[in-house]
Formats: sequence, C-alpha cells, structure tokens
Amino acid sequence: MEPRGYRMVVSTESDYVDTCAIAERELVEWLKSKRYDPSGLDDGRTELAAHATLDRDSESGRNGAHSRWRMRETRDATSGTWQSTLVVRSGLPQDKGRTWVQVDIEHQPARADEFPTRANTPGIARSLLDALEARDGQADVTTSPAFIEADEVDDLVEELCDANRRLPVVIATVPYNENPDNWSRSVVEPLFRNLHGLAVLYVLTPGAQAAFNAALEYHPVFGGGVRTYLPGLDPAWKPDSQRHPVMSRRTIEAGVRRAASILAVLPQRLSSRHLLPPALLSVSLQRMRLRPSPAGTDIAQLRSENTALVSLLGEAEQAEAARVKEINDLYVELGNAERGSDELRGENEELYDKFQESQRLIRFLRERLEEAGQFASAYGPVDAPAITYPETFADLLDRLNELPFLAFTGNAKTTRGLDSQSVDNWLSVAWDGLLALNRFAQASADGKAAGDFLSWCKSEASGDFPFPAAKVAMRESDTVAKNGKLRGERILPVPEAVDPNGKVFMQAHLKIGGGNTVAPRLHFYEDGPRSGKVYVGYLGPHLRNTLT
Repeated sequence: MEPRGYRMVVSTESDYVDTCAIAERELVEWLKSKRYDPSGLDDGRTELAAHATLDRDSESGRNGAHSRWRMRETRDATSGTWQSTLVVRSGLPQDKGRTWVQVDIEHQPARADEFPTRANTPGIARSLLDALEARDGQADVTTSPAFIEADEVDDLVEELCDANRRLPVVIATVPYNENPDNWSRSVVEPLFRNLHGLAVLYVLTPGAQAAFNAALEYHPVFGGGVRTYLPGLDPAWKPDSQRHPVMSRRTIEAGVRRAASILAVLPQRLSSRHLLPPALLSVSLQRMRLRPSPAGTDIAQLRSENTALVSLLGEAEQAEAARVKEINDLYVELGNAERGSDELRGENEELYDKFQESQRLIRFLRERLEEAGQFASAYGPVDAPAITYPETFADLLDRLNELPFLAFTGNAKTTRGLDSQSVDNWLSVAWDGLLALNRFAQASADGKAAGDFLSWCKSEASGDFPFPAAKVAMRESDTVAKNGKLRGERILPVPEAVDPNGKVFMQAHLKIGGGNTVAPRLHFYEDGPRSGKVYVGYLGPHLRNTLT
C-alpha cells in the first residue's frame, strides 16, 4: 500500500531556541490562514474551534530538548480526522549542533474500511523552508529549484554521493533552444510543486548538462527530462542506474499536473518509510494533558473532564487503528520484497546453471575443433548477431512489425506511459521477451514447439532468443483467477477469429521488472497452432492483485 501521508525531515544550523521561535511564529501564521484563533497557546490542549484542537508539549533534560505541536481537525462525523504535527528537536552530540525539524500530515478515516486521503504539501512546510536555512546533508532544502552552472557540477556530484544524504535529489534539464528562466518558471516549478520538503531540487543549465552527464556517464539526464537520484548513488556502477527513475519531456508536456503527481510518488514513499534520525527517534510519545476547567460545581467539572477523557480515548483508539493498518501494510510490502527476492534467487540459479552448461558445451566444441586441427576457429573471436534494442517503449511499439508472429492488441497509451518511470533494463527485458515469444510462435505455427512458452524457455530450442524461465508465469493465482474484478482486468482483447467474444483471459505473463511500485508485466495468449500468432494483450504496470 502506498503511503498517503506527508513527512518533512530537515535540519538547520540555528540553535534550538531560535528554531522553536521561528517554528511557533510560522505555526501561528498558518493557523491564522486557516481562520483559527491561535491566541493563548500553551502546554496542554487548546480548543482552536469546535472541530479543531491543538496539543502542545515540550521537554528538556540531559538527553536534549524538544517542542511539539499537534493539531487535529474533524469537520464532521464522516470526514475523518486530519492530524498535523510539528516537532523541533535539539540535535545529539553527533549532529554537531544542528537542530531537527519534522512536519507530519496524515488523514485518519472515520471508518476502518475507508482509504486515507492523500496529503498535499502543507503551507506550514513551505513557510518553514522559506524561514529556516534548512539542509539535508550538504544540500540546501528550498521551495525553489536552484540553477546549476558548469563550474558547480563537481559540487553537485559530491552532494549526490554524500553518504549522509536522506532526501532524493530531483534534477531537471532545459531542452535545446529553450530559455532556462522561462522553462523553469513555466514547466519546472509547477512540476516540482509537490516536492517541497521531500526532495532537493535543481535545474541544470545547458552549459552544465554536458559536464554533468560526462561526470555521471551511467546516470545521465537530458532533453528536457527529469531524473530522481535516490540516496546511496554509486556513479561508477552501471546497474545502480536502474534505481534512479527518469521522466521524459514527452510525459511532462503531456500534462504537467499529472506529471507532478507521478514525480512525487517516490519521494513521498521514501519520506514515510525512511528511518528517522536518532534525535527524532528518541522523542518521547505525546501524552495529551487537559487544562484545568473553569471554576464551577464539582458535578459540572467532573462532567467536563469525563467528556474530555472520552474524547482522548477516542483519539487513542483512532491512532492505534492507524498504526495497526500501517503495520499490516508494511507486512504486505515485506511479503512482496521476499517474493521478489525468491524470484531473483531462482532466476540467478537458473542463469548460473545455463552458464555452467554453456561452458561445458564450449569446452566440448573446442576439444572437437582442436582434434580437427582448427585452432583458429576454436579460440578466435565469435561474431554473434547483435540485437538492437528500442530506445523507448514508444519505439518498441513502432518496431513490433519486425516480429511477424506477434500481434499487439493492448492499450498503446499504457505501454508508452512506462517511459515516464522506466529503469534501464525494462526495455531490454521486454524486447528479449517479445523476441522469444515471436520465435516460439513461429515454431508453434510450424508444429515444432512441444508444450507452452515456459517449457520452450526451459528447452534448448530457445537458444537463439533465450528468456529466463523464472520471469515466466503461465497462470495467475487462484485468488486472482476467482476474483471477478481482478480477473476482469486480465480479460484482454483478441481478434474475433480467435475468440467470438473478442476477449480472452490472459493469465500467462512475463515479469518485465520489479522492485518498485510499477513492476511491469506483459500478458499474452498463445494461439500458434491455430492462427500462427501469440497475442500480447497488455504491456504496462503490474495489474492489481490481492496484495495491491
């Protein structure tokens, strides 16, 4: 389950007292903008309005100090509760005098079976970033993207490789012949509007782009595109580039608002899942304290206190339900990760077995060539046919005419959408899968294929265009197959000559990618013996299952 809340964690070189003063000032202005009366804020609970309360607590001692403000807004019985928390925490000795600031926004539904509403970037986060000199590692965290000139590229690369970096760095480029200021104002700033406090934001000037891509040859970005660089970047390791998604200019210009929502998904997930700094982890749990009620009769005072305590009990139950749901979602993610690990382990074992088999075959053939006196053939270079891979998924669709035994019946727009979040090997895996399916369909049409595509991948017949059997699934789980909605997503189009209904249940699929929320899949239907083709009904993000 994707996290729906907002979390900002930054540090500042300002001391704890000054940071608290700035935080409270900005909080007061934010409350005023929401038409609440912030007068009389003090430790304990303040009634801001009939539907809103503010709890404040603070603590100082040998382990440091913190101040915390928590606002809860419940408009009505069906809207659920919006909870906004601001924490200022003095740093630990290893923080070298830095002060931490944390902002959390989350929606708690009124009913347990309801889905939380996604939290947008709150105004308090933007105002704090503007008022504080906020930092993440070596980088400044701001609301406006900073321009990077050619002589600043080395510093930027050093920031990207900083081991203390917690936030992703999102870098935009300027297309050729576009004015950088105009492009940043009209495209980049609206595109980055959901990233404030979640990422460090930069724009490469045209002069800096070439130097940047030369320094990060495996992690380039260009052509008006945007790339998200996650913490732990390894510039010298090509496979690492798969972790850092690219958004193309075409996706951005197709709809900046939609592109901005897509771009924020990964930073928002990281902010919710990333372990908090030790200083913030050590902040004690908040325990709400009621202020003394006005003078009155003992019975009236007891009734008032009882009402307040019942309210606190309801809040505690709601908070517990939210945490239980969060824990369950984490268990689902853990299960998905373990399954992905098992798949990779099986794929690696299969590839290793094939490698060993090929090595034995090479040794055998060399010995035969040596016996025949053909030493040059035995040890000379091999001119293997090269595969030219598509550059984009849009290009892949355009090149399907090169595969005469395949027919694509899916939604081309869905497939092209993969370009906005593609990692390096998705295209190559998808093209390898299509090449293998095309060769299998040809053999099936000729009556030379025994069994289904999975059997083909495990046999020597697939040698020209191999595809890992671990990435092939010929059927869905029973829970998916028997669930009407989930099964319905996999009923995909085919010609009426194949099925009179014009659709079939395509449960056979290839696992194009994993490790993130997209995890593309290619669903297909084998019809080689009858029509001489394999029909590809879907190539796009993982369709829903019982775990999503």
